[in-house]
Amino acid sequence: MSRPRFRALDQLRADHRRQRGAIRARLRDFAAVPTEDLFYELVYCLLTPQSSAVHADEAVQSLQKLRFHERGFDPTPILRTPATYIRFHNTKARRLLELRGQFADIGTTVDAARSSSRPGPDNGRLVREWLVRTVRGLGMKEASHFLRNVGFMNLAILDRHILRNLHYHGVIRTVPSALTTRRYLAIEEEFLSFAHAIGIPMDELDLLFWSRETGEIRK
Repeated sequence: MSRPRFRALDQLRADHRRQRGAIRARLRDFAAVPTEDLFYELVYCLLTPQSSAVHADEAVQSLQKLRFHERGFDPTPILRTPATYIRFHNTKARRLLELRGQFADIGTTVDAARSSSRPGPDNGRLVREWLVRTVRGLGMKEASHFLRNVGFMNLAILDRHILRNLHYHGVIRTVPSALTTRRYLAIEEEFLSFAHAIGIPMDELDLLFWSRETGEIRK
C-alpha cells in the first residue's frame, strides 16, 4: 500500500517559520542541561504519563528544593498534593525511590553517551533501549522524552499530541490506540522520513506540534 500524500505543508512551514527561533533556543537549552540535573530530568519524565506536565514540573521543583536525590524521603505527600497532583502517585513514589537507588549507573551511562564522539541517533537509540530495560515505569515514549530533554536528537516522543499531528499531515494513516515497541519504531522511522522530506528536523517538528496542542514550547 502506498504512503498517503502529505497534507497541509504550507501551513506547517509557516508555523515553523514563525516559531523556529524559540524552538531552536529550547533545543539549545536541552543540550546544555548540566550533569547534576540529569536525575530530576528523569524524574520529570517518570511523572508526566497520564498527569499534567505543569504538575510534574511543579512536583520536580518541590523534590529538588527538598533535596530528594540526596535524602531519599518518601515523595508520596508531594505527588498527592493538589497543586502538584500526579496520578498513580503511590506507584510513582515507589518508582522514584527505586530510581534514586540505581541512578549512579544510569547517570554515568547517559552522561558518557552525551559526551561520546558518536552522539547521533544510533547512539541515542542504544541508550534508550538500555533505559527501557533498566528503569521500571519507563517506556519508549518516556525514555525518548528524557533523552531529548538532555540533548539527544532524532528520537520520537510519540504521545497523543504528536500522533494527532502526524495523522493530520498524512504521515500516518490512523492514530493507534496503543503502541508496541515494533510499531513505535516504525512510526519513528516514518516521522524521520517526513522530516527529511520537508527539510525540518524532527526535533523541531516535535516541539512545534506540542506548541500547537498546548500553546507552549515545553520540555
